[in-house]
Amino acid sequence: MKKMFAVARLADAIFSASRVDHDDAIAAWQKHNATLRSRTEWLNGQRFDALHYSGPGTDLTIGLAHGHEWQGGASTAKNGITCNANIPSEEVFTTPHARRVWGHVVSTKPLSYQGSLIEDIAVRFEEGQIVEAKASRGEEVLEQGPRYRRGRAPARRSGAGAAFLADFKKRASMFFNTLFDENAACHIALGQCYSKCFVDGAKLTPEQNRRAGRQQEPDPHRLDVSARTRSDIDGLHADGRRVPVFRQGEWA
Repeated sequence: MKKMFAVARLADAIFSASRVDHDDAIAAWQKHNATLRSRTEWLNGQRFDALHYSGPGTDLTIGLAHGHEWQGGASTAKNGITCNANIPSEEVFTTPHARRVWGHVVSTKPLSYQGSLIEDIAVRFEEGQIVEAKASRGEEVLEQGPRYRRGRAPARRSGAGAAFLADFKKRASMFFNTLFDENAACHIALGQCYSKCFVDGAKLTPEQNRRAGRQQEPDPHRLDVSARTRSDIDGLHADGRRVPVFRQGEWA
């Protein structure tokens, strides 16, 4: 009986996170997609040079790639149908410059990675690469998963939309599934970036990608690290101006 109750509660949480519990789920997703689109349009209009994350244990600057473009929410497939590739989805995302990530970040949410739980992740970046990574639990999995052992580091750079910004109403939930849990807080991802995160990205040559700072190492989304829920994020312009983006874990 207890197991049946737990399964029912899990179903309710999944339906809520996926907006299935609305009277008109399609309308709810259309409204949500419009919100995400307004955020991507604002961020693309700002043309930030970098993002700065700050909070207890976190002081991280993510330089954004040249010609980057923010994405999020629904998109139109080649057959003309509008779809959400991920449900649930709370994120807007872009790609960092492969060599312009500096500082350290502490994760306040566990990461369920291929059946193992990794807790209290602490990562330090220099010139876009992880140079130090620790965890109170599952550290050996953390080291093996993204493959950033010394001398063999094909996926230790941030790249797969590494500046995600999430606003998730189920922050207290832990689903032990990355596609759900990555929505619970701002997070960064390691590995190959998405070509759609560049203006005309599909048309760029490998040399143009390299000059733009595009991360082309294999294995997108090898690892997600959730930053502190109460983090502040500032957008940094090339002239030094700072614009509040997040305050205490919420959109500013």
